[in-house]
Amino acid sequence: MHTVSGRWQLGLLLSLTTALLWGLLPIALKTLLDQMDAVTVTWYRFFSAAAILFIFLIYKRKSPNFKLIKGNVLWLMVIAVIGLCLNYVFYLFGVNLITPSSAQVMIQTAPMFMLLGGLLIFKESFNKQQWLGFACFVIGLILFFNLRFQEIFEQITGDYAVGLGWMFLAAIVWAAYALAQKQLLNNYRSDQVMFMIYLACIPLLSPWSSPGQALELDTAGWWLLIFCCLNTLIAYGAFAEALAHWEASRVSAILAITPLVTIASMKVLEYFYPDTLLSEPINLFSIAGALLVVIGSMITALSGRKAVAPIAE
Repeated sequence: MHTVSGRWQLGLLLSLTTALLWGLLPIALKTLLDQMDAVTVTWYRFFSAAAILFIFLIYKRKSPNFKLIKGNVLWLMVIAVIGLCLNYVFYLFGVNLITPSSAQVMIQTAPMFMLLGGLLIFKESFNKQQWLGFACFVIGLILFFNLRFQEIFEQITGDYAVGLGWMFLAAIVWAAYALAQKQLLNNYRSDQVMFMIYLACIPLLSPWSSPGQALELDTAGWWLLIFCCLNTLIAYGAFAEALAHWEASRVSAILAITPLVTIASMKVLEYFYPDTLLSEPINLFSIAGALLVVIGSMITALSGRKAVAPIAE
């Protein structure tokens, strides 16, 4: 089992970096999707991240030993590659149909699924504090979407409901990736793991991508694409490295603040550029719901050290 380094301060900083970048990402992606399709955006994100990591690993003389990819390591790598690849694509399918704030609140189920996956795999059970956190999380989701109930239930095949469905699937496959990636740290450095995952995802997406779309981007589109590509490298690199230094429960707790980053960023954007993106309609129940989602995620993660110990330690 993987053993964390114990450098919790570094783990905290890396987790906050990931939360900030993930909070800003759906806003950039939502705008970029006006000029590129979801699969092509994802292809560019993987390609750029793999290229930069390749140069870095060569410079550091830390190229991964591909001979280790056999047996259980092979299966873990397959799960991680497919999980992250599908997560990126499903996430973009979802964010194209709903607001960035809704996308980020819904994708917050991903760390929860990560914890639940650990419980199922290692045959653990929730304690009272975790059930309390889980209840807060579910109530928070219901409250946050209170203004969308009619749209969701009366138009179950409408764009908004379908978008939430894509986000739900994105969360499930992300949890599978995260659990597999955590165990791969027993055999590889975090940057080596991410490089191999990115590299494997490129040919998987190539048949459905159209890289030539980049030539048609305007200046703003290019900047958005560059930001999204760098976000891929830095955010997931920070996440992978955080898991190497800090327990998975603690990392999950910090990532819980991501929806608040998105909601706050959307309100700032709406104030200065009201015609840029449509913001999620929010009332007091929605605000309370977002806070409960964050609090519930934190309680569940931080109360569940025993449950996730086989993963983190």
